[in-house]
Amino acid sequence: MKFLRSVKDEMKQVSWPSKKQLRKDTLVVIETSIIFAALFFVMDTVIQTAFGWILK
Repeated sequence: MKFLRSVKDEMKQVSWPSKKQLRKDTLVVIETSIIFAALFFVMDTVIQTAFGWILK
């Protein structure tokens, strides 16, 4: 029980983001994920094409 009480006390000290900040941070994560996915797709396609030409 002491552990649960200490967890409860620690959770009271956490500073939670506002809805506006949470929405902004979430959009940044989604945008970054999409950009990296597109970048990896392009890099993978280029590498596959290059190896296809080399091994032909």
